[in-house]
Formats: sequence, C-alpha cells, structure tokens
Amino acid sequence: MSAALTQYVDVAQVVLYAFWAFLAGIIIYLHREDKREGYPLESERSANITVQGWPAVPAPKTYLLADGTTVQAPRAEPHDSRPIKATPIGPWPGAPLEPDGDAMVDGVGPAAYAERQDIPDALFTGEPKLSPLRNNPAWHVEERDPDPRGMPVIGCDGKQGGTVKDVWVDRSEYIMRYLEVEVSDKEGHTRNVLLPTTLARIWGGKRRIEVKSITSKQFIKVPGLRNPDVVTRLEEDKICAFYAGGHLYAIPDRAEPLV
Repeated sequence: MSAALTQYVDVAQVVLYAFWAFLAGIIIYLHREDKREGYPLESERSANITVQGWPAVPAPKTYLLADGTTVQAPRAEPHDSRPIKATPIGPWPGAPLEPDGDAMVDGVGPAAYAERQDIPDALFTGEPKLSPLRNNPAWHVEERDPDPRGMPVIGCDGKQGGTVKDVWVDRSEYIMRYLEVEVSDKEGHTRNVLLPTTLARIWGGKRRIEVKSITSKQFIKVPGLRNPDVVTRLEEDKICAFYAGGHLYAIPDRAEPLV
C-alpha cells in the first residue's frame, strides 16, 4: 500500500482554503490597524455611544519618530473644542451645515482644517523642507520653464489679486510648492500670502497666473505666516483649506445646485 498524502487528500483544495484563511486574516489585520487614528468616531446622537465598528480599535502601540521622540497610537486626543461656525439645516443627525458667516475664514465644510502640529515639516537634517528661493541661492527656476516671479495673479473674477514675489521650493522633492504673492487691501496695506502651485495655472507666454479657487479680493484673507521664511504644518493646512473652501464658497453661485 502507498501512504502518499496526495492519494486521499486534495492538496490543491487545502492550499486554496489556506490561502483564503490567510487573505482573510490579512484583511482583518489591516482594517484593524487603520483604526489607530481617527477612532472611535464621534456620535451626534450621544456622547456615550462608542462608534468603532468591527474589528475594534487595537491596543496602543509605541512608535519611534525620526527626531527620536515617541508617540502612541491610538492615544487619548484632546477634544477639538473649536466652535463650529455653522448651523444644521435640520434637526436630524448628519444634517448639512449652513455657514453662519464667512465659511472660508471660519473653516466650514471644504475650508475645514486639522489642528496639526505648529512646526515645519523637516528634512532629515532637521532644516525646514519648504523654503523660499531668496534663502536658497543654490536653487533656481529651470531656464526652460517660465519664471513666475513678477507675474500678476488673476482671481476667478478675472481681476488681479496680487503679484508673485517669490517661489517656495520643496527641498526634498525638487519642485515648486508655493508661490509667494504680495497682496494689498483697500487702504493700501500690503502683506505676502502663499498660493499652492497645484491651484495655479502659469501662462508663460501671457506672463500671468490664473487661479480659479478664489476671487481677487479674497487673496487678502488668505491665512498668513508667523515667520515670513517658514511655514508650519498647521499653517499649510489653513492655507490649503482656504483655497479649497473657495471652490464652494468663493462666489454665491458655486454653493447653489446645478439644476
């Protein structure tokens, strides 16, 4: 007699079932791990309800960061006590919010931002990753590309909102990340604000930059920088959120239905 395993066991079927079990385990593990941040969710019905789904939030794990510090995830986060400057249009949970004032300034809807650390993103050397060209003499705009410095910035209303004074580069990826735009108010007071290059269309031949996110008058409201040569993670979130909010709130027609 032969005792070969393959004569009385379907090895292919066993391998298939083992693969299915392994795949299911991987999916459950990854789904559980992605709940280390952002969970449990907040419930509008009651503060006593734990919204975490299945599988449950995993036990805390300690991570070593690049700067030598450690952080646990999940961890007890301070409650976001910022007032929501908007009113629900209905009494039911999850009702849409109607802004009470200037939604782009108040951080409502697409203009909302996270309370990130108020420190700059850093290179492995510890220096800020984002920096203006004026502080980096070894960097320059590629000769075959249009240099945006000096170009007027046109808002979605077709009017000039400011003039580009400098370019901020990402020294870890060798790209232009922001344009520094000089803007002025009605009294003639000037200030510099950042414009994400991903939201700007640079016309080299026309020597102009077009922005569809906001109007020319709204450039003066763009969140500013505490340090004119450094942008922090929190400031980046506020700046990008302002432009994002403009896609819905810059002009009244954008918030209305298409039909």
